[in-house]
Amino acid sequence: MIKKLSLCALAVCSALSGVSAWAADSDYQLEQVLMMSRHNLRAPLADNGSVLAQATKKAWPKWDVPGGQLTTKGGVLEVYMGRYTREWLAQQGLVKDGECPSPDAIYAYANSLQRTVATAQFFITGAFPGCDVTVSHQDEMGSMDPIFNPVITSSTEDFNKQALSAMNAEGEKLALKPAFQRLEKIIDYKNSAACNGKKQCDLSSTNQNTFSADSGKEPGVSGPLKVGNSLVDAFTLQYYEGMPLDQVAWGQIKTPEQWKELSAIKNGYQDTLFTSPLVAREVAAPLVDYIRSMLIDQDKDSAPKVTLMVGHDSNIASLLTALDFKPYDLADQNERTPIGGMIQFQRWLDKKNNRELVKVEYVYQSTEQLRDAEPLSLDNPPKRVTLQMAGCQTDANGFCPWDQFTAVLNTALQGTSMQVAEPVAASADAADVTKEASDKAAADQAAAEKATQDKAATEAKDKAAAEQAAKDKAAQEKAVKEKVAAEKAAAEKATAEKAAAEQAAKEKAAAEKAAADKAAAEKAAADKDKASETKTAQPDSAGSADKTQAQPSAG
Repeated sequence: MIKKLSLCALAVCSALSGVSAWAADSDYQLEQVLMMSRHNLRAPLADNGSVLAQATKKAWPKWDVPGGQLTTKGGVLEVYMGRYTREWLAQQGLVKDGECPSPDAIYAYANSLQRTVATAQFFITGAFPGCDVTVSHQDEMGSMDPIFNPVITSSTEDFNKQALSAMNAEGEKLALKPAFQRLEKIIDYKNSAACNGKKQCDLSSTNQNTFSADSGKEPGVSGPLKVGNSLVDAFTLQYYEGMPLDQVAWGQIKTPEQWKELSAIKNGYQDTLFTSPLVAREVAAPLVDYIRSMLIDQDKDSAPKVTLMVGHDSNIASLLTALDFKPYDLADQNERTPIGGMIQFQRWLDKKNNRELVKVEYVYQSTEQLRDAEPLSLDNPPKRVTLQMAGCQTDANGFCPWDQFTAVLNTALQGTSMQVAEPVAASADAADVTKEASDKAAADQAAAEKATQDKAATEAKDKAAAEQAAKDKAAQEKAVKEKVAAEKAAAEKATAEKAAAEQAAKEKAAAEKAAADKAAAEKAAADKDKASETKTAQPDSAGSADKTQAQPSAG
C-alpha cells in the first residue's frame, strides 16, 4: 500500500538533447506540476467470451495482448507523451536537459493494474530514457489501489436513494436512440446470442437501464448503456490501434459524424455513472485528498516538482466534477476523457506580484495522433485545453489564485470520509483560547517532530530499498547478459558443427560419386576390351574350319 506523502528515492538522468533549458523571461515561473493521467491504449476490457461475443455473431479481430492490458502501440504512444512532456518542462525551466533532477524531484505513482503501471513506466522511459526511475504502486498487482478505486463508501440508505436518483436524472438527459439504432445495424443485434429466443430485442428502447450505487462497489448500470459502451469502446480502440478501416467495426463506421454519434454512447455511460456531483464527490474523495496532500499539505520546496499519477477515465471524470470544473470541449477528439490524456495541475509564481497561482490544462492526443502514432515534440505537440473551476476565478492567461484553488479542494472533501477538519472556533473565554492554542502548538510541535522522524525513517527505508532494487536489477541484468551470451555461443557452436557436418557429408558424397564413376568407367573399358577380343577371334576359327575342309581325305 502506498502511504500518503511517501516518496521513492529516484535516480533520474536525461539523455534527451536539442531542447534548451529555457527559464521564462515573463513574469510567471512554473514551480510544480501534478499530472493525473489516464492509461494509454489497451485491448478491449470485454473479451470475446462475454459482452462482445454475446452482442453479435460477427468475428472480432485479435489483439496482441489479453483484454484490458496495455498494447505495444500503447507503450509507444506513452513514450511519445513522456518525451514531449520532458521538453515542455525543460522549456518552462522546471527541469534541465543534460542534468539529472534530484532524487526527490520526480515522483511517479500508478494504480496497481498492468495497463496503468506499464503506462507510467513507458512515460518515464520517454521522459528520462536510460534512467532508473521507480514507478510506485501497491504490492498486490491486479487489485485496485484505494486512491484510484472509484467506489462508493457510504452505506446509508439515504445516500443510496440520492445517488440512484442522480444517476437516473443524468440518464434521462441522454438522447441516444439514433446512435443505438446505428449500433444495432453495425452488429446485427437482432441475430445475436443476446437476442436468441426473444420476440423483441433492441438497444434503442427507453427505460431499459438499471443503475446501482452499492457501498464498496463502483457505480454501475445494466442494460443497453453498458452493452453500447463496451461495443463503442472496442471500435474506438480498434481505430486507435491502427487496424485497417475495413476491420474497424467491420468497415461500417465511415464518417466523422458517425463516430461522433456513436461516441455519445460511451460519453453518456461515463456521465451517468461518474459525473453527478453527489456521486463524483463520493467516489473521487480519496483521489482529491491525495492531490491535496501533494500540492497543499507539503511545503513546495521539499515536495516533488513533478508528480505523475496514472489511473482511469472514471478517475478523471469524477475528479473534474468533484472540483466543479466548467464544461469543456476537446478539439479533434470524440472521447470526453481520451486514452493517454492527462489533467495537469500547474503551480506558478507571479514574480511581479509575488503570489501563487494555479493553471489547469487538459493535455491529450487527438484521434489522428493516436491512430497515426505521431511522435510528439514542441514542434508537433499534443492538444492543450485550459480548464476553469467554478470556485476559482480564472484570468485571461488561465491562472487563478492559489488560495481559491485550496478552498476548492477543501470544499470538494466536505461531507465525505476525507473531510478536512474545520478551524477551531473562537471562544469567549480568552484563557481557554490561550490554553487551546498552547495545547495545539505543543501537539503540533510533537506531531512535526514525529513527522520528521517518520520521514527520516521512511527516506532511509526507501533509500535502502532503492539500493537493494538497484543491486537486484544489476544482478538480473548480468544474469540475462550471461544467459544471452551462453545461448549465442551455443547457437554459434551448433551452427558451426552443422556446417562442418554438412561439408563432410558433401565431401563424402562427392568421393563416393567419384569412386562410383571411376568403377563404372573402368568396367566400361573392360567390357569394351573384351568385346574387341571376341570380335577378333571369330574370323580365325572360321578360316581354320574352311582350311580343314579343303584338305584331301586320308582314304
